[in-house]
Amino acid sequence: MGLGEAQMTNSQDMIVVGRLGAAYGIRGWLKVNAFTDAQEGIFDYSPWYVQFQGQWQEVKIANWRRHGKGIICLLEGVNDRNQAEQYINADIAILSEQLSELPEDEFYWRDLVGCQVVNTKGYDMGEVTGILETGSNDVLEVKAKGNDAFGKRERLIPFVTEQFILEVDLPGKQIKVDWDPSF
Repeated sequence: MGLGEAQMTNSQDMIVVGRLGAAYGIRGWLKVNAFTDAQEGIFDYSPWYVQFQGQWQEVKIANWRRHGKGIICLLEGVNDRNQAEQYINADIAILSEQLSELPEDEFYWRDLVGCQVVNTKGYDMGEVTGILETGSNDVLEVKAKGNDAFGKRERLIPFVTEQFILEVDLPGKQIKVDWDPSF
């Protein structure tokens, strides 16, 4: 294909930021489903890595534009619809080092996964396994320990700072919460 020189196989360093959608038109454009806060923010990252035939492959954006309520892009080396169709539904990823540094009191959601959650009384609530976006506020998915004293398998804790989330200690991989363990 000649779309990129770098073949990436270590998916540990990859962060999925979107997915390529349907081909658009006959000149090789593809719809883009961005997972970034602002749709256009996905184009702040270059290069992209797309999963092609089971391998991460580096691609560069030749052009992009808004189209209706969405966005479309043209990848370098893709010149027609047939070539574009090979990338339909391919994940778009970037290397973790491409993320910008955040101020000290901010963090990426991915950094919370794996943190232990402890309440104000020192009770170990479990480990963060994911974050749900609910619209009003995000919610931590916390997998309880197998021997949880309250018989819980999972806890859902609203990510509301100063009310329920008191402290996030990323180096210590711990989140302190004001939350009743029976919930």
